[in-house]
Amino acid sequence: MISKQVVAVILGGGAGSRLYPLTASRSKPAVPIAGKYRLVDIPISNCINSDISRMFVLTQYNSASLNKHIKNTYQFSGFSSGFVDILAAEQTPDSPGWFQGTADAVRQSLKHIDKNDFDYVLILSGDQLYQMDFGEMIDMHKQSKADLSIATIPVGEREAPEFGILKSDSSHTITSFIEKPSKEELPSWTSDTGKEMQDQGRNYLASMGIYIFNRKLLFDILEVEKKDATDFGKEILPYLLNKYKVTSFQYDGYWTDIGNIYSFFEANLSLTLELPPFNLFDNRKMVYSRARMLPPAKISGTRFTQTIIAEGSIIHAESIENSVVGIRSRIGAGSIIESCYVMGNDYYETMEEIAYNLAKGLPKVGIGDNCHLKNVIVDKNCRIGNNVSIKGGPHIPDTDHSLFAVKDGIVVIKKGAIIEDGFEI
Repeated sequence: MISKQVVAVILGGGAGSRLYPLTASRSKPAVPIAGKYRLVDIPISNCINSDISRMFVLTQYNSASLNKHIKNTYQFSGFSSGFVDILAAEQTPDSPGWFQGTADAVRQSLKHIDKNDFDYVLILSGDQLYQMDFGEMIDMHKQSKADLSIATIPVGEREAPEFGILKSDSSHTITSFIEKPSKEELPSWTSDTGKEMQDQGRNYLASMGIYIFNRKLLFDILEVEKKDATDFGKEILPYLLNKYKVTSFQYDGYWTDIGNIYSFFEANLSLTLELPPFNLFDNRKMVYSRARMLPPAKISGTRFTQTIIAEGSIIHAESIENSVVGIRSRIGAGSIIESCYVMGNDYYETMEEIAYNLAKGLPKVGIGDNCHLKNVIVDKNCRIGNNVSIKGGPHIPDTDHSLFAVKDGIVVIKKGAIIEDGFEI
């Protein structure tokens, strides 16, 4: 059984500066997606669906909300050996510093991981969106008698410089690797990715940051051979190619790295498509998250087009189009929401609280009446007044304001922001 052979290690990531302001008070894996999940739910769900039930999540930056989410969500049966344990960066006599990179984070956690019985370590990122059966990759790893297997995905010329690019031979053994090549270097790094991928212009094999290590190799590399290396992509992988058998597992499904605001925004809005690339409605690939005891959404007179509405929402809007509306969202009468991700709220205001706040000139939690929002991300617990017009687009320069930020034409209303009546962007 895979569950007895494999331990998964999910990397919580660094400061997440490219996803700011969504990461101002939370780590990347804790960022809400699809209206009701967190990014970390994706790798954990992929593990559970692949019969891998022993997981460590390595955290460091802004980890309080991530720790709370994992603690409240993933509790396995007392008759199961499964667990999702949080390993926070800690200062010890042997490791006086914080995590310095992906390899260093795993190295500092080996003393905890080593207490389990396993043959393979599956290393995952906590900020990617995909649905993958790791069992197929593990089977290939065992059949090829590899020391290390790397999940790869074909990418186009535009994306290639953002990834580690590799080349492999006919037996899928990786022969060369380059981290984030320049556009001038790309012509010599094309691969035979298959006709379907080549027809789409996806001629380069990119590392997905998903690795399967044989247990002994991982410990030997991190504790002996490369004990000062801090990063897998830049230091560990190039070194291993010359000494060990490293194979490529090519994945042709949907996968996106949630690296910046634009990719995050696109990934969420793509969920509203008639046939979304990431399928939340597949019983075989369930996405698990915290079970909330919320009422069903209540809607009055709203016209919807390609929209996802999470539970607990109260909506009186005129229309909502191509948008994701998260848990406990409130949207007032006459409002128009286009191409937006409204994350929702962590709580409901009582009628008494609403009256008290309105008397103080404070808008209700949610979006008020007669508002028009387009190309906007509304973070959790925002108060947006009436007659507010916020329309993002390429015509708006990047900026960082106390209430909002603009990145690539997308306006991000910061968590807990208070937007007064009549505000315009």
